Amino acid sequence: MNQNKLKSVHKIFIAAPIDKVWQQITKRDGLQAQFFNSRLDTPGLEPGAPIRMRTGKEGKYTSVVGEVLEFDPPYTYSHTFKFTNLDDPYCKVTYKLKEVEDGTEFTLINEDMPAGTKTANYMEQGATFILNTLKGVVENGKPPLKYRLMLVMIGALSFTTPSKCKSENWPF
Repeated sequence: MNQNKLKSVHKIFIAAPIDKVWQQITKRDGLQAQFFNSRLDTPGLEPGAPIRMRTGKEGKYTSVVGEVLEFDPPYTYSHTFKFTNLDDPYCKVTYKLKEVEDGTEFTLINEDMPAGTKTANYMEQGATFILNTLKGVVENGKPPLKYRLMLVMIGALSFTTPSKCKSENWPF
């Protein structure tokens, strides 16, 4: 690994069947709380397909763009990742699911993050939110209270999103 590139691995146990966790991280018909209330927009979940994470019910903004690298249900989903509000290069995100006793081990791997960039910082800060929100949604139907409050704040501040993040600027 290039010493100027960072990799982080985050794991959490989710007390639910692997298929339920997989369905939540790949759903395209609604908001995904664990991904900061974004909606996965893609013409298809297969290697080479573009992905866009559109924010809000109306999808006015696109927060993340990328391309599917690997899709092996219900075990591995990997894609490139770029925040639309930053000029940092693409990195790689991989979700690995493993059936374990009484549930699923969910692993989030962030790779090729340029050291010292806002992308690397945001990815590290967001990992705990993603894992704990995913766990709450899958196990209880909703995120833990502190993360629900964060989602309310994110929604309330959406008017501050830079215009370069408008979805019209990020077509397929």
